[in-house]
Amino acid sequence: MNNVRTVSDTKRTFYNLHTRPINTIYRRVVEELMVEMHLLSVNIDFRYDPIYALGVVASFDRFMQGYRPEADKDPIFDTLCKAVENDPQRYKQDAQWLEEWAKSRNSQEIVEILSQGSEFSNSGDLRPTLQAIANNPNFKYSRLFAIGLFTLLEVADSTIVKDTKQLAEALKKIGAALHLPEDKLQKDLELYRSNLDKMAQARLMMEDTVKAERKKREQRAADRGVVVAPPNGQKDSIDTSSSPN
Repeated sequence: MNNVRTVSDTKRTFYNLHTRPINTIYRRVVEELMVEMHLLSVNIDFRYDPIYALGVVASFDRFMQGYRPEADKDPIFDTLCKAVENDPQRYKQDAQWLEEWAKSRNSQEIVEILSQGSEFSNSGDLRPTLQAIANNPNFKYSRLFAIGLFTLLEVADSTIVKDTKQLAEALKKIGAALHLPEDKLQKDLELYRSNLDKMAQARLMMEDTVKAERKKREQRAADRGVVVAPPNGQKDSIDTSSSPN
């Protein structure tokens, strides 16, 4: 009897736990991340590691920028992890630890540490993780793992990830040491950066739409002699009234 959870099971769990509506554009982000995490979690070769955790947290944070109400972001992330039967605090703590690790080094040091292979000396507490990845012929590479590596470099020095040539050279060295698929690593991160740009453009369009709708309401109210003010003195926020299908 096959008891492996399905994508539908995971989505059902998520929406049973998180009952508040999610705006359409953000709901797509959450569901795509949920499906990706689910498929990895049921893969026999997948092993959780802090770099993957950083990729999940960074991906969620970047794509969910501008979400309103802001207070819903943490509950959404927590529910996302619980839906794939993971501990959200473990993800957050490992991601925070890795970010602190990266902040104490520059990008060149990180590239050298991650690309030296063999013993991975000078990598501190990250050493067992790097050794386990490099020595595992069945290591399950994922886009989220790639985003974790990208985030390590970005936290240390954002200029390296903005320089296409430098980033490509760094990823080539790291990929060789960890035995990662170089072409896929490069393509996944190109797509990630492209999607971030598209998401930023979509947010601007939504914000413009909200402002335009507000001006219309204010004009209609002014015609009736009524003054309209933002609720609780807040700026215009993106409508999150769309419900999950």
